[in-house]
Amino acid sequence: MTTDAFLADCRARLAFDLLSNTWNAVVLWALRDGPRRPVELRERIGGISSKVLTETLRRLQSNGLVDRRAHPGAPPRVEYQLTALGRTLLAPIDAVGAWAFEHGDEVMAAQEAERTAAQCPSE
Repeated sequence: MTTDAFLADCRARLAFDLLSNTWNAVVLWALRDGPRRPVELRERIGGISSKVLTETLRRLQSNGLVDRRAHPGAPPRVEYQLTALGRTLLAPIDAVGAWAFEHGDEVMAAQEAERTAAQCPSE
């Protein structure tokens, strides 16, 4: 793999695109312990609307990362679970989370310094 692989390889771009959507990674992580109903996912995640959760689950399903299972009955019940492919993203998501835990304060400090510099430009 050359150093330009991330610039030229559509597969690398695909992976970064999948992980760049905040809700994709959050929903995948929330499903790591097994199947969940949408209401359970919303409770577990917090801060996600029903509409955004539905859109995210559909996007993950269309990418082969999540399976949707409808259970007959009254009322009908739907559950989502990770596919084998979806499970392969748990380690990278965990690694990014560990990086954020270790370096998040540094990033926030840099952001604050940038905001301060923008508010008080040097003359």
